[in-house]
Amino acid sequence: MMGDVVVVPNSEGPQRPGGTGAPDACADGGPERAAPAPAPTAVRRGRARYDHDVLVVGAGIVGLSTAYALTRARPGVRVAVLEKEAGPARHQTGRNSGVIHSGVYYRPGSLKARFAVRGAQEMVKFCAEYGVPHEVTGKLIVATERSELPRLHALAQRGRENGIPVRELGPAQITEYEPYVRGLAAIRVGTTGICDFRAVADRLADLVTAAGAELRYGAAVTAVDRREGIGVAVRLSDGSVLRARALVNCAGLFADRLALLSGDDPPARIVPFRGEYYELAEERAELVRGLVYPVPDPAFPFLGVHLTRGIDGGVHLGPNAVPAAAREGYDWRTASADDLARTMAWPGVWRLARRHWRYGAGEIHRSLSRAAFTRAVGRLLPAIRVEDLRPAPAGVRAQAVLRDGTLVDDFLISEAPHTVHVLNAPSPAATASLPIGREVAGRVLAGL
Repeated sequence: MMGDVVVVPNSEGPQRPGGTGAPDACADGGPERAAPAPAPTAVRRGRARYDHDVLVVGAGIVGLSTAYALTRARPGVRVAVLEKEAGPARHQTGRNSGVIHSGVYYRPGSLKARFAVRGAQEMVKFCAEYGVPHEVTGKLIVATERSELPRLHALAQRGRENGIPVRELGPAQITEYEPYVRGLAAIRVGTTGICDFRAVADRLADLVTAAGAELRYGAAVTAVDRREGIGVAVRLSDGSVLRARALVNCAGLFADRLALLSGDDPPARIVPFRGEYYELAEERAELVRGLVYPVPDPAFPFLGVHLTRGIDGGVHLGPNAVPAAAREGYDWRTASADDLARTMAWPGVWRLARRHWRYGAGEIHRSLSRAAFTRAVGRLLPAIRVEDLRPAPAGVRAQAVLRDGTLVDDFLISEAPHTVHVLNAPSPAATASLPIGREVAGRVLAGL
């Protein structure tokens, strides 16, 4: 998961940024205030004074990879990374299954396919070079019903089109890799691996600061003023103002709000989906040797509940995909009236719900019922029992949804004067973070 900054409202509410056509209300909701504070003022033409060349909003793995790429591509460029949390990788980056994805699932030629295949290789190399725990384990994608066999075969073909070595297996061969897993057929993808993405982010943060960039934690963006031909100015939660030539939006769960705050109207809105995990009881961890996935439903960008032996040796089961009641809603108790109102105000959410309500109802049922979750896992792992499951920390996926209700199935990066917005970068963004960072950095530097 990626970008870990929240765009939060200033106590008085930011103003419309410099005539850019931003909405009248603050991008974080609430009614208009009676006496709003002025937006930060961009530098005046002819007297340009910049604190930095580039401001990167978000110290998740994508934001840090972008800063890393900027400092490597143009040594001496002045970069600041702004993060509202007390450290990096506190949200999507630090709350995922830790899998280095091969790229087998993604449409050939798409950004996800290109960047995941390249990113998997680069991530393994990065981890080896900088001492980050990792392992190339391979994984199985297992069909448990006859109706899944055509999809499994198509997935094998797609993997080969993406240049990924794929081996097709029968039931006896499945048990050679995973003695307790049952299926009609499977494919083995040898280039999949595992790592500690939070440790990757920490290492990137070290490299970025060593290259001269500034990391500012506890720095939530509350207002943006953009002037074409000049640059951008942002006001932070402590009242300070920073001016720069360009702004990069890697705000993850709040990327759409930062785009609105910058005066742009993104084609999609972020809808948060909570991914819940369980961990196998230690005495039952021998049930899973490596990574085991179901055949995914091609109608959704979610991979289904899978079995993952992580870099720490523990076995995690999940995630599901449950609509979250807050953008940082990591459990059912956490809700935000503002987040819910904004989600429900987006027409795409209603169209998505009408189209896929059965799928959503099933995910909610498996979230509320441990027995139902266990039955879902049992399709792959018949020996699993309800008492084998231990609750584990959840994550929230920042999923972009178009106005027509389509779930954006590729990385989505948009540009506007002095700004680059990373609007959709859920899984496999951690795997693909180094190529994504270079792509974003290239677009930014082309405009400086």
